[in-house]
Amino acid sequence: MARRTTTSKDRTGEGGELHQAPTKGQVMTTAQGVPMGDDQNSLKVGERGPTLLEDFAMREKIFHFDHERIPERVVHARGYGAHGYLECLDPVTDLTRAAPFARKGKRTEAFVRFSTVAGNLGSFDLARDVRGFAVKLYTDEGNWDLVGNNIPVFFIQDAMKFPDLVHAVKEEQDRGWPQAQSAHDTFWDFISLMPESTHMTLWQMSDRAIPRSFRFMEGFGVHTFRFVNADGESTFVKFHWKPRQGLQSVVWNEAVKINGADPDFHRRDLYAAIEAGDFPQWDLGVQVFDEAFAEEFEFDVLDATKIIPEEQVPVRTIARLTLDRVASNVFAETEQVAFCTQNIVPGIDFSDDPLLQGRNFSYLDTQLKRLGGPNFTQIPINAPRCPVAHFQRDGHMQMSRQEGRANYEPNSLSGDERGPRADVDNGYTSVPREEGGQVRRVRSETFADHYSQARQFWISQTDVEQQHIVAAYAFELGKCELPAIRTRMLGNLRNVHEDLAQGVADELGMPLPEANPAAVEPRTDLPESPALSILLNGPDSFAGRKLGVLVTAGSDGALVKALEEAFTEAGALVEYVAPAAGPLKLKGGRKLVPDHAVVGAPSVLFDAVAVVPSADGAQQLAERKTARDFVDDAFAHQKFLGWSADAQALLDAAGVTPDDGCPELTTGSVTDFLEQCAALRHWERPVQD
Repeated sequence: MARRTTTSKDRTGEGGELHQAPTKGQVMTTAQGVPMGDDQNSLKVGERGPTLLEDFAMREKIFHFDHERIPERVVHARGYGAHGYLECLDPVTDLTRAAPFARKGKRTEAFVRFSTVAGNLGSFDLARDVRGFAVKLYTDEGNWDLVGNNIPVFFIQDAMKFPDLVHAVKEEQDRGWPQAQSAHDTFWDFISLMPESTHMTLWQMSDRAIPRSFRFMEGFGVHTFRFVNADGESTFVKFHWKPRQGLQSVVWNEAVKINGADPDFHRRDLYAAIEAGDFPQWDLGVQVFDEAFAEEFEFDVLDATKIIPEEQVPVRTIARLTLDRVASNVFAETEQVAFCTQNIVPGIDFSDDPLLQGRNFSYLDTQLKRLGGPNFTQIPINAPRCPVAHFQRDGHMQMSRQEGRANYEPNSLSGDERGPRADVDNGYTSVPREEGGQVRRVRSETFADHYSQARQFWISQTDVEQQHIVAAYAFELGKCELPAIRTRMLGNLRNVHEDLAQGVADELGMPLPEANPAAVEPRTDLPESPALSILLNGPDSFAGRKLGVLVTAGSDGALVKALEEAFTEAGALVEYVAPAAGPLKLKGGRKLVPDHAVVGAPSVLFDAVAVVPSADGAQQLAERKTARDFVDDAFAHQKFLGWSADAQALLDAAGVTPDDGCPELTTGSVTDFLEQCAALRHWERPVQD
């Protein structure tokens, strides 16, 4: 597939260019624009004497270096971003006056940041963790930040508990570890004492928490918001991002090995796809419902630990998000982008969700700490693309030239110097609504059912997915040093489903305790929801995935060519793995330069593999553990594994006996293999411990 060249326009400002890329022959200057005569040596007294304090160039250079790093995010520190646009597919002006949905075909510039939650900036991509899915839309009427996750529910119901949640999941303060992992005592101690978190842990222990790629995961706005139309009428809305590439995750053993082989796996995947022109896309869908439905629904729509099943309120697609440009500078864009849930535009409003209300307070304060001052909205990645006019003045990092005599409102100065004024007719107005009641610290009784939807999630998974959830709970709880925590968590899981609790207890080798008391008797009548399963919503092709082809000198050139042509035409990426990184010659005379040496490219980096060495090459690879692991891991991870007759010695050495998911390849069977690979995994293959 041809690679796409991307460019970024320089952003200019008054007085000169702010972000000008270096050009050949350009004279180096200081930050003040003073030409540099020497960038190698500091100013000294004599050849070996002391350095002079007057060396302004050295002072400026070191001063800037000392302050290059800003505080990383407390959560969502490890992130990766890309540019794109949202295109309206279905104008919903009857529901909202929000600018992105004003007309069919309207495009709104976007920047998206994906992230993990618990780990620091230097952690690895494939931690078992929630993924952030934050979208900044630069609309005609200001910036709208839809700050969501790849899981539609959350651990807690009230923002008051957010600091406790994060303290619990982060590294334990008396030892400083583990990093980027919830498998430790403090997290599960907190969770086992917070029954409201149980539903979220079902999602967290599912394969949703180890996605194959940012491109293959859903996104959710989590909270209930409001749509508001031009007449001021409002309806409730929940936001969904549905990947057009389909859903896909890895398996746990695979995630562990990917973290060792390529800790930047998700970053590299997103970057490579966009650069290759394989632009990721998501449909933006909405669940819209009114006050009457909210009153009749079995659970409280303001409770962030609950979903509204798609079978009850179908998701309506209204727009499509496309990412078509990588960040040109990760710090300037991905690190400095400031998402705030309170950034909404006319046509969008909040609900009284107590977690959302707390987030609205918190995020602005966070940006002030991270980005150094109140003018962070002037950083290019955060700057609105529409006109900005107000009387906010001065402050740290003020970049705009604010002219005129009056810096207050109202003022009576003549002419345009009076400055901007509010627009009563077209400006943002909140939805009028009645609020009343005693002022108390209280949790609504409508939030009290903590297990029923967790059970619904469990019964909606396939057998394979349920096995993965049990194994994940066993792994995580098995890392806890205190038996009482495991016992307490098993008591909570009994309120979800007996099979789940018994399965985890068996894996831990523990007796099953009594169920913990539940504030509300869990319901067992909620139906299965197929929309909650990854495997039931997987892709229908191998497009966007990667085939790893293990070759050696003398490999059948016609077979290699057939694989490359078929998979590339189907929208997949083909990469070659060989005993070494140097060029080799295939049977038939073709010279091939491998993409990887087998020592640096385990099969965990690919979605399916084809093992097509020559007979002599297979014998040589059979002597190498990395090559045997390449085959054995692909088989153990239930991937489709095509092989040529000449590969038999390597398969034998790896202990692999081909099954239905391991077809023998010929030039005439490549298409059949491609069709098999659309299923991504051969789940019928037994998993060996």
